[in-house]
Amino acid sequence: MRFAVYTKLDLKENNDHIFSVLKSLQKYKIDFDIDGDSFVQLSESFTLKANLSRIKKLTKEYDYVVSIGGDGTILRSADEIGKLSIPIIGLNKGRLGFLANSPVEVFDSILEKIQTSKFKISERSIIQVEFEGNIKNALNEISVSRKNTTSLITIDTKLDNQYLNTYWADGLIISTPTGSTGYSLSCGGPIIMPDSKNFVLTPIAPHNLNARPLVISDEKKIEISINGRENEYFVSADSKIFSVSIDSKLNISKAPYVLKMVEFEEDSYINTLREKLMWGKDKRTEQ
Repeated sequence: MRFAVYTKLDLKENNDHIFSVLKSLQKYKIDFDIDGDSFVQLSESFTLKANLSRIKKLTKEYDYVVSIGGDGTILRSADEIGKLSIPIIGLNKGRLGFLANSPVEVFDSILEKIQTSKFKISERSIIQVEFEGNIKNALNEISVSRKNTTSLITIDTKLDNQYLNTYWADGLIISTPTGSTGYSLSCGGPIIMPDSKNFVLTPIAPHNLNARPLVISDEKKIEISINGRENEYFVSADSKIFSVSIDSKLNISKAPYVLKMVEFEEDSYINTLREKLMWGKDKRTEQ
């Protein structure tokens, strides 16, 4: 069994949680390599009985990817995995952790469950956007927004070549079910279960107040055209941001592959949702 480890060292914080994961992998005699961004710092700051090795290229020779950190590290790992279909284990050391939802402190228990197949795979849809000859993929969302202006932009939107709406807004978010608890939620969008076959169109601060979030089938093809006072606008695919000409159209659709996330019963999506959003808890009754 071979693991690919993705993480991010914070020089201002204690990184013992990262070291403990590496020690656990050694204890269970699991081969592992570390992503390039973290390899040099780990090599200099942590002594293992065996030398650390670096991921030269993520390939199908890896059985699992381990992401140590927060949701940002999961997104970076997912981008590296791409079409490889390598299951990813998210260990949470961030603040909220909707994606990286397993506590890093129980990694020994996680390894035991991996070795005895006591887990399930949650398949997460990937969304892609085409513009100016580029194709970019995202696990959470594709969004468009204004650039270098405080003025609204005009967002003409079509579904399967049929005109849907013109949004006068700061921008528009097209979210996957996985991303429905992220940027879309903060703009008033609904929460959607990960196995739903949907996308959500959520306007950002719309001028036309009757423009509400819209849930659509993820089989729909979305076409977006932008008008505004500037010559460019922003397109983001998760954490990646691009400047795009105002004359360029966007074509958005479901990617032809999914991300496989390892899920354990005690850290299921429903449990995570309830705990992170504090559903069913009444502060008035707490001592």
